[in-house]
Amino acid sequence: MRTHTCGELNKNFKDQEVTLCGWVHRRRDHGKLIFIDIRDRYGITQVVFVPSVSPEAHTEAQKLGPEFVVKITGTVNVRPPKNVNPDALTGDIELLAKKLEILNTAKVPVFEIDDNIEAAEDLRLTYRYLDIRRKKVRDSLVLRHHICSSMRNFLNGEKFTEIETPVLTKSTPEGARDFLVPSRLTPGSFYALPQSPQLFKQILMVSGMDRYYQIVKCFRDEDLRADRQPEFTQLDMEMSFVDQEFIFDLTERMYKQIFKEVLNIDLPIPFARMTHAEAQARHNSDKPDIRQDKSNPREFAFLWVVDFPLFKYNTEEKRWDSEHHPFTGLNPEDVHLLESGEYARIRGRCYDLVLNGNEIGSGSVRIHRRELQQKIFDIIGIAPEEAQKRFGFLLRAFEYGAPPHAGVAYGIDRVVTIITGNESIRDCIAFPKTQKGTCLMTDAPSDVDAKQLKDLGLVALKKNN
Repeated sequence: MRTHTCGELNKNFKDQEVTLCGWVHRRRDHGKLIFIDIRDRYGITQVVFVPSVSPEAHTEAQKLGPEFVVKITGTVNVRPPKNVNPDALTGDIELLAKKLEILNTAKVPVFEIDDNIEAAEDLRLTYRYLDIRRKKVRDSLVLRHHICSSMRNFLNGEKFTEIETPVLTKSTPEGARDFLVPSRLTPGSFYALPQSPQLFKQILMVSGMDRYYQIVKCFRDEDLRADRQPEFTQLDMEMSFVDQEFIFDLTERMYKQIFKEVLNIDLPIPFARMTHAEAQARHNSDKPDIRQDKSNPREFAFLWVVDFPLFKYNTEEKRWDSEHHPFTGLNPEDVHLLESGEYARIRGRCYDLVLNGNEIGSGSVRIHRRELQQKIFDIIGIAPEEAQKRFGFLLRAFEYGAPPHAGVAYGIDRVVTIITGNESIRDCIAFPKTQKGTCLMTDAPSDVDAKQLKDLGLVALKKNN
């Protein structure tokens, strides 16, 4: 329907006849002359309707309102130097309209489609399809695409295989609460939406896949804040026959490529490192911000935090918990502390990647021997029977030649938020949830039909008035 986009024309197209499609961004009626800005994803082009050029198009242009969808054919006209708009990609030209077709009308938007307006977030999320038309939001989603594309290109070149793992899986509660899905075919039983593909990616290593990655949705039923969503996206990786240094080198080269391709920034590597103990002592934080300048938007300071404690003591329940997760290996120098019971001194083979004071990734060298895995379960209070019930499929796999393996996962939503300078990850997700976990656009979560509940063997709950 169009020959060009609204962000592509310049003086090199002088006198060419072109057709543009898009939305009416602004309309200015100067009597005999009518100016509109036509907008699409790629930019904005000024169009002028002159009665002497096309009286039909000029008459039709008088009907236009904001966000009308239009198709315009005309001739590219180079503006006089005094009329050039240096802030626009198409600022040195305008389109002299010959034909106008109104493809669709539109209600007056509930807020202006402009980056400088201050519309309440609830209103923007209710009308998210209007919000995404704003350049700031659209650019965040496009940048997210480029980051994911760069990640895939890099890992494909490193002999990784992208493999999907199940979304309907077994509930293995640890840390955050699971989202549960009732099974119609097995009444009284539930699937869980995965908090991460942790167990599946370890099983893929037992399966001999060697290098796995996935850009994957994860789900956690937890209290929300600016950097949390009930569903989020992470780059998930697992590798066989590697150590911690391999993970660090691979990650640093990947981010160096991403920042060069996406932002044209030469990221210095290797990244700085700091032990967990040092971070706590110097910064009173396990994710310190080591930037030299809280004000330079193009300073990105990466930091590896290493040597986390393997265990933390749960004072409320009087027992030991895993600092990361129970599949984390321990520092070989600290193995003897398992026998002496000095659990607080044991260092895990785990690592966090911090960017500008935000944790963007976490991983570890995994346990790959069943007897050590059971020892860890014993310490954190998971009896053999309970371990078999919750993780039996992983423990069985360990009996069939599990290789040494390690992995890491990076939060894509957080990375994009930091790079764009947005205040919340909601600004970098196409259709996010509010802090109460609701989608204002679709009104989810919502009631379901009583028959659906009956089919699932569930009883309808009455809401309080």
